[in-house]
Amino acid sequence: MTKTPFLSVTRRVRSTPFTRRVTESGVKAYTVYNHMLLPTMFESFEADYHHLKKHVQVWDVAAERQVEIIGPDAAKLIQWVTPRNLAKMQDDQCYYIPMINEKGGMINDPVATKISDNRYWVSLADSDMLYWLKGLAIGKGLNVDIFEPDVSPLAVQGPKSDDLMADIVGNSIRSLGFFRHRNFNIGGKNYLVARSGWSKQGGFEIYVDGTENGEPLWDILFEAGEKYQVRAGCPNGIERIEGGLLSYGTDMTHENTPYEAGLGKYCHRAGMDVCIGGDVLLAEKKAGSKQMIRGLIIDGDRVPLCHNPWQLTNAAGEKVGHVTAAVWSPDYGKNIAIGMVDKKHWDHETVLNVYATDGKRRATVGPLPFAAY
Repeated sequence: MTKTPFLSVTRRVRSTPFTRRVTESGVKAYTVYNHMLLPTMFESFEADYHHLKKHVQVWDVAAERQVEIIGPDAAKLIQWVTPRNLAKMQDDQCYYIPMINEKGGMINDPVATKISDNRYWVSLADSDMLYWLKGLAIGKGLNVDIFEPDVSPLAVQGPKSDDLMADIVGNSIRSLGFFRHRNFNIGGKNYLVARSGWSKQGGFEIYVDGTENGEPLWDILFEAGEKYQVRAGCPNGIERIEGGLLSYGTDMTHENTPYEAGLGKYCHRAGMDVCIGGDVLLAEKKAGSKQMIRGLIIDGDRVPLCHNPWQLTNAAGEKVGHVTAAVWSPDYGKNIAIGMVDKKHWDHETVLNVYATDGKRRATVGPLPFAAY
């Protein structure tokens, strides 16, 4: 059995305000995300998965680095980089926004949090956006300040997350709408809390303002969460594929448009008319996409980890796409996967061949998320 190499942690890979508590909690694996440590496993992938779906976990997701955009032209700049129309975005809302380049390719898919008309936080996926936004603002002469604030998200995820947070801040948090945010007092300090997070189990993200507040907040959550079987956790690959949650850099890259990533509902005419690359997306909308993200069921025993894309072919052996992520789902009892599939072969129930690391297998195209099966 091939052993996983160790990750050498140096100053070029930043720790987070929660890293010491994560270490004490027995983290077994990290990845590097936005030049920061992001936990990927505690007990095991499957044990972490089962616990997440039954109880509540606290995730160090500080690697979702914030870019703050503040100033009179803040709204103009953020609208310039996304095809989603932000005109009706309210001060207590979070929006999932595909961000694109001049060719219509996705360069990030963050959550944008509107603090006020002149102030936004952009909670990043894994790609550098700070200097892209700075360069655009300087080149266009916009009146904005752009920087990385000392703000680190801490996620509370799982079916018991409402109960845990209600014990800490009161029952009013139960009425907080999805992708809405509000300030709550926790331990004598005010934190922006949003109902959001990278799981389908429900939960919240607490935007921890100030590195020094990281460990005290962690301790408050664990003390209050003991009766809910709280554990340290992290985004889980099995659960995210089941839920059809896309990973930028894995399922789609700058070579894919939002339409190809199945994100056409976030491409609005009012946004495309003014954003960078909007003309490319308008042309694609008219002509149709050549490929698109799809779910797949892969036959056979448990699939190995999909570290690199697996080729998809049709019956004639012609390449018709690739699998970007695959995993065995304990709850569904199937190998489930996400892939990019050519138009002629993306219809549900289409049977393809996939060349996994351990050999050729049969794959059937279907919908995302996998609960639809």
